[in-house]
Amino acid sequence: MIPILIQNGITNFVNMLDNVMVGRLGSGPMSGVSIANQLIFIYNLCIFGAVSGAGIFGAQFIGRKDYKNYRNTFRFKLVFSLAVTLIGVAVLLIFGGDITKLFLKGEGEKSQAALMLGSSVSYLKIIVIGFFPFAVSQSYSSALREIDKAKEPMIASFMAVFVNLVFNYILIFGHFGFPKLGVKGAAIATVLSRFVEMGYLIIRTHFGKETKEVFKGTFKSFKIPPRLIADILKMGLPLMVNETLYATSYALIAQSYSLRGLSVVAASNICNTFWEVFAVAFIASGVSVGIIVGQQLGAGDMEEAEGSAYKLIFFSFLIGVLTCALFAATSKFIPLFYNTSPEIRRMATNLILLDAVLMPFDATVHACYSTIRSGGRVYITFAFDSGFAMLIIFPAAFVLARYTNLSIYWVYMLSRGVVIIKSIVGLILVKSKIWMKTLGKDV
Repeated sequence: MIPILIQNGITNFVNMLDNVMVGRLGSGPMSGVSIANQLIFIYNLCIFGAVSGAGIFGAQFIGRKDYKNYRNTFRFKLVFSLAVTLIGVAVLLIFGGDITKLFLKGEGEKSQAALMLGSSVSYLKIIVIGFFPFAVSQSYSSALREIDKAKEPMIASFMAVFVNLVFNYILIFGHFGFPKLGVKGAAIATVLSRFVEMGYLIIRTHFGKETKEVFKGTFKSFKIPPRLIADILKMGLPLMVNETLYATSYALIAQSYSLRGLSVVAASNICNTFWEVFAVAFIASGVSVGIIVGQQLGAGDMEEAEGSAYKLIFFSFLIGVLTCALFAATSKFIPLFYNTSPEIRRMATNLILLDAVLMPFDATVHACYSTIRSGGRVYITFAFDSGFAMLIIFPAAFVLARYTNLSIYWVYMLSRGVVIIKSIVGLILVKSKIWMKTLGKDV
């Protein structure tokens, strides 16, 4: 879990620094990039869903030392994630500007809304180039974790961080003779870091002493057993749709919040950016649940898998309590990093405090979700994750934001607070043992 935590921590730390650096340009550019990142988040979770279906099989194949089919799952990840990327790039280039406008309907100055729109579109046009290396990197990172080589993705993230930070400093603010590119500079720096990350992972995987034998012959043929493709798609497509709907629901929720004013867009951006930094610990724990429990299910160790699940869920809850305390303690200082108004800073602090209270429940939900998914129970996963978000959380935010006079704090707390109910449902599903299943025996 520790290398995964470090890798995810580095990635989110870089995203935070991107956000803070752009935030130094003012609320307009910061909010524009924030809206763009809402759309990019949907693509990122599409890729996560695309590799997760095959990843469930990959972990179980490794559990019973079936390396041939492990390589087949890896090839599937690459092909499928790149196909998803082509669709994602086309959608954002064609419709990105129109979608951004939906977030700019709240109260505020028209000039500020125009600045947000321009910043968002400029950022999107460049950042989509980095989708291709991102898809490849996610496929390699997922495959390496399944063979307990989590350090390699971590090192790749370190390298990406360094490149991103250096070029952010140079290109956003125009140092060392380079032009001051603002949000375009932030996008270029991110794209460069994606290519560096991909290059390292490819070289380290295919030429590393401990990994080259496992991946030997991976690209001699792209032939994948039709039965395995059918099984992965049967499981992978619902997972990808689940991740897509989940991310879309939260973009729609953010759009509902934005109706309370452009200042809410800026304040919620600050809150969400740092939530991702603090939440990285229990998210890494959830990834570990999927790998550890998945390998034990693949080996047929049902009793051990059940015990591991309970321990890791409880461990995730404790991490959530710790992150709650840290997030709340820093709530007054975080907004000071941004070049924005006192009103937005005050609102961001209050939203951070509300989010901090819910972190232990977020952690429990994530660990339960990963446990259920590890046994391939994709339809239960679908209902528990995106079904809950689309049918309960989003409607709550939609109605509260449009048809009540409640303050943004009550709207935020009432819609986000549903995660308490979700955590209880997750624990009931785990206790039912319905997720305990071995996959891919007939391939």
